[in-house]
Amino acid sequence: RKRQKAASETESGECYRSPFRKPLAPLTNRPHCLDSSQHEAFIRSILSKPFKVPIPNYKGPLGLRSLGVKRAGVRSPLHDPFEEGALVLYEPPVLSAHDQLKIDKDKAPVHVVVDPVLSRVLRPHQREGVKFLWDCVTSRRIPGSHGCIMADEMGLGKTLQCITLMWTLLRQSPDCKPEIEKAVVVSPSSLVRNWYNEVEKWLGGRIQPLAIDGGSKEEIDRKLVGFMNQRGLRVPSPILIISYETFRLHAEVLQKGSVGLVICDEGHRLKNSENQTYQALNSLNTPRRVLISGTPIQNDLLEYFSLVHFVNSGILGTAQEFKRHFELPILKGRDADASEAERHKGEERLKELISIVNRCLIRRTSDILSKYLPVKIEQVVCCRLTPLQTELYKNFLKQAKPVEELKEGKISVSSLSSITSLKKLCNHPALIYDKCVEEEEGFMGALDLFPAGYSTKSVEPQLSGKMLVLDYILAVTKSTSSDKVVLVSNYTQTLDLFEKLCRNRRYLYVRLDGTMSIKKRAKIVERFNSPSSPEFIFMLSSKAGGCGLNLIGANRLVMFDPDWNPANDEQAMARVWRDGQKKMCYIYRLLSTGTIEEKIFQRQTHKKALSSCVVDEEQDVERHFSLGELKELFTLNEATTSDTHDKIKCRRCVNGHQVRPPPDGSDCTSDLSQWQHCADKRGLQDNVLKAAWDAAVTFTFHHHSHEEQRGIP
Repeated sequence: RKRQKAASETESGECYRSPFRKPLAPLTNRPHCLDSSQHEAFIRSILSKPFKVPIPNYKGPLGLRSLGVKRAGVRSPLHDPFEEGALVLYEPPVLSAHDQLKIDKDKAPVHVVVDPVLSRVLRPHQREGVKFLWDCVTSRRIPGSHGCIMADEMGLGKTLQCITLMWTLLRQSPDCKPEIEKAVVVSPSSLVRNWYNEVEKWLGGRIQPLAIDGGSKEEIDRKLVGFMNQRGLRVPSPILIISYETFRLHAEVLQKGSVGLVICDEGHRLKNSENQTYQALNSLNTPRRVLISGTPIQNDLLEYFSLVHFVNSGILGTAQEFKRHFELPILKGRDADASEAERHKGEERLKELISIVNRCLIRRTSDILSKYLPVKIEQVVCCRLTPLQTELYKNFLKQAKPVEELKEGKISVSSLSSITSLKKLCNHPALIYDKCVEEEEGFMGALDLFPAGYSTKSVEPQLSGKMLVLDYILAVTKSTSSDKVVLVSNYTQTLDLFEKLCRNRRYLYVRLDGTMSIKKRAKIVERFNSPSSPEFIFMLSSKAGGCGLNLIGANRLVMFDPDWNPANDEQAMARVWRDGQKKMCYIYRLLSTGTIEEKIFQRQTHKKALSSCVVDEEQDVERHFSLGELKELFTLNEATTSDTHDKIKCRRCVNGHQVRPPPDGSDCTSDLSQWQHCADKRGLQDNVLKAAWDAAVTFTFHHHSHEEQRGIP
């Protein structure tokens, strides 16, 4: 019946449609006519896909950002300021809700946070130092001034602090862009490669510094022009490392442009504002200047002014104003004949000077290192002169008569020459043998005092008290330990004697003095520090390489002769006790008993506010020594075991020997055998000295260490 009904509906022209079906659109075989651009756009829309991070369930900082598209919305710091251990150098001011609505989001300041790669390795004092440096160079500490002096003692990580500062300034600022484009590091030639290695070590390839430590003039000029022509946010080589000498010779190229920051390592080289290096650096177009010096700036008030004026010009006025307002009142106040009013005025001006300079100078002492480094024991070893040295010394004082020349109150060239001759005689008679042969003033007839058949071709340790002690120390160290030794002297002639001694004893050694090229210096230091290197001794000229070298491969250092300037000795002695040292360190300072060397050492120990150091030059000796003190230089005290020890009136020694309670708590007596008992309990270092004592009986010793800070009894 359904079929019949459907057939009848068809015949009648009516078609049944289900209410659930919709009519289909009519299809034709003719495609729509599209032009090529519309077609291409249509196909691209089909094929395009949004970028996805190819890591399952990744949720990162990208958000809805697309590659190459500037981030929209509020600016944010480069690193998270709220991360645990974050070092925040700048924090934007807290705004009220009303102020937040009014502020332009594109101009809102952001946090400045040190890269976590660096902040994780910074020690507390280094974090404080980086904050101080950043505040100074960004003019937040002294408005209008952008410089500072980093005067931490040696070994506190000044290089790391400055690298952290450079990296932060090159990458970020409160304005959400780099603070500077380029930075220049100027250092002694021996440290150029060291700076390059330090940047590589701490930044791990994130930056490519340009180090210039040699080459032809044309090649260096080409590199410097390329460096100065770099522009933009991503400078390929934003850090230039260059020596003072190279900078001075090529200053014209660097002065044509501008750099954001200059760092002067071992900045005490700039203490004279008249020299060419100072003037070349001062004319560099850069507002931000950091001067690094690990030694106290206290030789001279005008030197002090020169350094402060270099980093912050005008903070102390002009040189004439400084002299009138500070130098003259302070020097008058320190004069022995000053009135009470002059002393009071001098103290006030000194306090005023220190208060101004402390705003741009930071200094911490090496005591901080005692928390992180092994114990350091420093000993002053007073060595008696041998009979030959004693006779030569007395003979010289009788013939040269330096004291009589001082009666007029004027220091002559011959007086200064006498000082040098006596210092060399204290080291070894071989150093003045040529003068004896030529019968120079003070050495006439002295040749007869030498042993028959004496020759300078071979070293004879038994003719010098200090060389004899050194020979014993080296022999005992070599035979009883795996320790390495650094030998330091002010004279290359003394280093020649060390070489002869090492060849005689078959000690492997390396030598660094002013004749060695810069590239070779870096290589021998690196090789010596390697635990697998066979070298036992590192000979070092304090004048050529005492600053900045890292000799942690050795843990014993012998300072063979003292310098007038304690800063030079401190620099040299800090070569082994520094970051990376794993062994207990021993410093031996050798002095000839009762001689000019003890007088030099006594001058070093005097603490005077800005004038305690003495440089071995005519004008400085004349300025710092009274006539009576100068006469004392030219005396020989044979009736003492240590002139210095007598003058400090030590209460810790009995019968000339130091008495300290042994670790087991028993009482010490003044008996030498009991002292040896204590020495045995103190370990290898005292055994070395004990062996020399037993063999030579030529010296007494005084002990200074950083043990107490580590809780060692």
